[in-house]
Amino acid sequence: MDLPVRNLLRIEHPLYEALGLGDSDCSDNSLLDAMLRHPELIACPIVETPLGVRLVRPAEVVLNLLPNAQAAPFAKENGQPVIDDQGRRVDRSSLE
Repeated sequence: MDLPVRNLLRIEHPLYEALGLGDSDCSDNSLLDAMLRHPELIACPIVETPLGVRLVRPAEVVLNLLPNAQAAPFAKENGQPVIDDQGRRVDRSSLE
């Protein structure tokens, strides 16, 4: 994914502070060990396809990793449409 390990942490999780993961002297190996022991610390979703691996936030980023175009309607968790019923991306500016 070519991201710093720290970018994969859920910093708002109570364990982040409890384990001292915010300390600047906390190494990448220590962060990875904490993430292996406590998977709930891992920001998600992380998606892997033949086109690559990404942390998909916001949710529509996943569309860039799909080997085939999204053909059905797709909406974010909050109901905001991303792909219409003709398989076209919805322009956010047209919704505002």
